[in-house]
Amino acid sequence: MSRKQRKQMIEPELREPSISRQCQLLSLSRSSFYYAPVPVSAEDLELMRLIDEQYLETPTFGSRSMVRHFWRQGRKVNRKRIQRLMRIMGIEAVYPKPHTSRPHPQHRIYPYLLRNLAIDHANQVWTADITYVSMARGFMYLVAVMDWHSRKILSWRVSNTLDSDFCNQALQEALELYGKPEIFNTDQGAQFTSNGFTQILKDHEIAISMDGRGRCQDNIFVERLWWTIKHNYLYLHSFGCGSELRHGLEKWVRFYNHERGHSSLDDRTPDEVYYGLPHPFAEAA
Repeated sequence: MSRKQRKQMIEPELREPSISRQCQLLSLSRSSFYYAPVPVSAEDLELMRLIDEQYLETPTFGSRSMVRHFWRQGRKVNRKRIQRLMRIMGIEAVYPKPHTSRPHPQHRIYPYLLRNLAIDHANQVWTADITYVSMARGFMYLVAVMDWHSRKILSWRVSNTLDSDFCNQALQEALELYGKPEIFNTDQGAQFTSNGFTQILKDHEIAISMDGRGRCQDNIFVERLWWTIKHNYLYLHSFGCGSELRHGLEKWVRFYNHERGHSSLDDRTPDEVYYGLPHPFAEAA
């Protein structure tokens, strides 16, 4: 159960048990119950949007590189501010960083199983990742589950927090709709190494694979998905609320799966490859 869910179970109007006792029973600190997130300023939201756009182009940029980039543009920002915003966005530079950014000590890290593996059929390997989405007033996070071979988006969810719940929901939906893969590959993010997420995979007897720390090339296809969806859709629209974002994503994902040909798939759509349909231009050729 996530901290957010445990917090929602607290009933402050009760005299017994006390709030302190309820927090203790739910393994929740009192400070977590009373904590109210501070709204992000409009200035920080704009800077986060710019960080997101630059990070998509140069994922090796850490806070130092981001600071230098913005100074060259005439934006005098300090490194601590950039570090704070990148933490909120859930991003960090992707390059090997031994002895830094260690995973949660209670979360097991699994080996990378895809090295030298020929991925040549649907449901052989699935992958998932999370990205930051800028809104008109605020931001959200998007997770997508993708079939590696066909690039088909199998399921997705958006959330206003980085709790693992929305990732678990996306995984469950993909399994319900499409069966199961032989291997599921992710990065070492806390959402994917969490006991809840990995237990779902274990319950379905799916082999768990995880990228090497800081190696974006290990999960390159989902990184390409984020570039495509942001440059072709998200950056071109302004979303006032989560429901607007969800409605827009529903239409875009349908277009992506059913209508958008990929050069890497011989100009076929993800659905055509996933379901093994004949090439649409076979007769014309």
